[in-house]
This record gives sequence, structure tokens and C-alpha cells, in this order.
Amino acid sequence: MSTNQKNRVSHVAIIMDGNGRWAQKRALPRSMGHKQGAETVKEIARAANELGIGFLTLYAFSTENWNRPKEEVDTLMGLLRQYLKSDFSELNKNNIRIRFIGEREMLAPDIAASMEQLENETAANTGMTLCLAVSYGARQEIAGAARRLASLVKKGDISESDIDIKLFSDMLYTKDMPDPDILIRTSGEKRLSNYLLWQLAYSEMFFSDTLWPDFKPQELRDIINEFYSRERRYGKV
Repeated sequence: MSTNQKNRVSHVAIIMDGNGRWAQKRALPRSMGHKQGAETVKEIARAANELGIGFLTLYAFSTENWNRPKEEVDTLMGLLRQYLKSDFSELNKNNIRIRFIGEREMLAPDIAASMEQLENETAANTGMTLCLAVSYGARQEIAGAARRLASLVKKGDISESDIDIKLFSDMLYTKDMPDPDILIRTSGEKRLSNYLLWQLAYSEMFFSDTLWPDFKPQELRDIINEFYSRERRYGKV
């Protein structure tokens, strides 16, 4: 893969799916699947950074996931606490900047505070940005952007005619990030599940049968190589 090719991929988004099925296949509790999936996050983040990818956005926990059994939600929040306090420090050492998108008001105060602390600690890093979507829903994000624009119009800060695609994008969580070039979903499912619906308008989509805990850097490299073979016309001939 040439340097020029690497520079063509600025943003990869991944729906990490299959932790529970990975554990079920091994007669393990679902929590073990989530733990192994968290290890894969670190492995793929390191690989993406080495490949020169500017942004890696991972769907870690959706707004709909709050409807899962309380025991599983509590396990996921416990894992998140653990990784926020310790394991993500390894990524910091690799010059990776970490940020979070989603509805933080739905999270426990200590988790939200740890997120902010980690963002501040890694803000000066110059490597890849690892963006974790936690308590995130794309429809909720879009509705929130519309509310903020309506408020600006009501206050007279902008007029209705000022609202265009660029201004609307600036109201989203990802306002200072490029749209994803690539979307990957693991585990064989083929749907977007309320993930980055605005931002994925022209992304190339790849659906892998691999369960997330088994997803390896080589598969990421293979997908990127296939991406280079696709022609992106953006509606043009």
C-alpha cells in the first residue's frame, strides 16, 4: 500500500457487532464477549493509526442499547469505566487522540467526567483520532441539530436562508471531522442501526461475517485495499 493510497482514507467508521454471539459460540457469558471485543478495539486502533488513517469512529453503545437487560448494561458500563481509567492510557502513549460522541447526559456522572478528562489529556496528540460513539443515536443527533438551528433562527442569530448542508453539518457531533470514507459492519448483519446516518451519505460500505472479537488488522487492510479498487462518483458519471 503506497503512501498516497493511505492518505486517501481519512476516516473509517465501524459498527462493532457480534460480541454476544462470539461468547455464545464458546459457551461463555456475554460479558466475556464484550471484554474480548474491547481488546479488539485497542488492536484495531493501533493498526489504523499505523496505516495513517486520520479518524476511526467506533459504535460502542447506542441509545437503543439502553433497552438491553440491566445486567448486561451494567456490565458494559463497568467495562467502560475500566477502560476509561486504565486501558485507554496505552492509546495515549501511541499519540492517539480520543473523543466521544453521544448523549452524555444519559450516562453516569463519573463516566461522563472520565470521558472529558481523557479527551483533555489526549487533545494535544497528533496521531489518529479515535472517536467512540457512546449512548449515540443518529436520529437523535439530527433532531438535536435541527433544534439548535431553530433556536438560532428564533434568536435572530441566523435566518432560514442561511441554513445549508455545511451549517447543518456544523451542528452535529462530528462537525470538525471528515465524513467516513468507509463503513464496516462485522458479524454478517447488513443494516446501519441508527449510526451516522447523515455522515454516511457517500461512504463505501463493507459487511464482514467476522464477529467483532475475531476482527483482525489484516481484514482491515484487506477492506482498505478493496476500497481503493472502487470508483467513487458522488452522483457524477
